[in-house]
Amino acid sequence: MRFIFPVVVLSAFFAGGCSERRNVAHDPLEPLADKVAGGKAFEHVSVLVNFGPRPAGSSALEESRRYIENKLSDYGWTVERQVFTDMTPDGEVEFTNLRARFGDTGFGQPVIGLLASHYDTKPYQSFEFVGANDGGSSSGLLIELARVLAERPDTSHALELVFFDGEEAFGPGITSSDGLYGSRHYAGQWLTVKERDRPQWGVLLDMVGDKDLKIRAGVRIPGASLKELAENKAKTGYVIDIHSVEASLNKMSRQLLSAAADLSYESEVGISSNYIVDDHVPLNVSAGIPTIDLIDFDYDYWHTPGDTLDKISAESLEITGRVTLHYLEKYLLP
Repeated sequence: MRFIFPVVVLSAFFAGGCSERRNVAHDPLEPLADKVAGGKAFEHVSVLVNFGPRPAGSSALEESRRYIENKLSDYGWTVERQVFTDMTPDGEVEFTNLRARFGDTGFGQPVIGLLASHYDTKPYQSFEFVGANDGGSSSGLLIELARVLAERPDTSHALELVFFDGEEAFGPGITSSDGLYGSRHYAGQWLTVKERDRPQWGVLLDMVGDKDLKIRAGVRIPGASLKELAENKAKTGYVIDIHSVEASLNKMSRQLLSAAADLSYESEVGISSNYIVDDHVPLNVSAGIPTIDLIDFDYDYWHTPGDTLDKISAESLEITGRVTLHYLEKYLLP
C-alpha cells in the first residue's frame, strides 16, 4: 500500500461461467456483524505471526497457506490454489493466491462480490519482519469472517474470498514491475470472463488491527494507473469503463460511511484523500471490479521490526470485522 502505481496484466485462462447469480437473503434481526469475535481473529493472527517472516516463496508462507486452507475447510469453504510464476528483482518466483468458495459454489459460477487480503510479508535481510498488522491482521480477520459467513450460506454463496500472495515489493517500494504480483495476476484472469459474470464489487482488508484504529479507506484511482490503462488499450484493444468504476467507488464510499455510522464507528472509519497503492488497484483498473481498500495507514510500525503482535488488538479487529459485514449485508449485497 503505497502512493504510485502499476501495471495492467493479461494472464492465462480463468474458469468462468454463465450460470445465474444466487439471491442473497438478509436477516436484519440477526445481523452477521454481531457474530464477529475479535478474540478469534486475534488468535489467527497470533498463529500466522508465530510462523515468523512470511515473504513470497518462503517455507513460512507455505505453513501459512496450509493453516488458512485448513481453517477455511473446517468452516465449509473450498479452497483452490492459484499458482503462477513472475519475474522479480530477485529472479523468478512462484506465487500462490488462495481462492475460496463456500460449499457447492463452484469456481466457474459467478459471484456478486470479493473479500480479500494479502498474506505475505515484506522481505528484509537486515531485520526480522513478522508483519503482525501488515499481512497478519487482515488475513486473521478474513479467516474469522469466513467462520461467521458460514452461518449464512445464502450470503457465503455470493462471495469469493481471496488471499493474495506477493503484495509486497522485493525492492524498496511498489513499482510498475515490483509488488502486487498476486492481485495483478488475479485481476488479469478476470479479463477472460464475460463482464456480466465478473464480481460486481470487492472489499480489500489491509492493516486493520492497530490498537489506535483509524481506517481511512482507499478509493481514489492513481493517475499513473490511468496511464497504464490507456497504454493497455493501445496494445490490446481492451479497456474497462473507468468512469463507471469511479462512480461505483464514490457510491461505495458513501455506503461505507453510512455503515460505520450505523454502528457508531464514525471516528474509526473514514475515507482517505490520498491515492493508496494496494491490491485493490489492479482489481479496479485491470478487471473493472470496483474495489475499496479498508486500511489504517497511520501506523508508526509499518515496515519496521516493531510491527509485532503487541501493537494490535482484538477490539480493533472486531470493529473492522463488524463494519465489513454490516457494509456487505446492508449496502453491497441487497
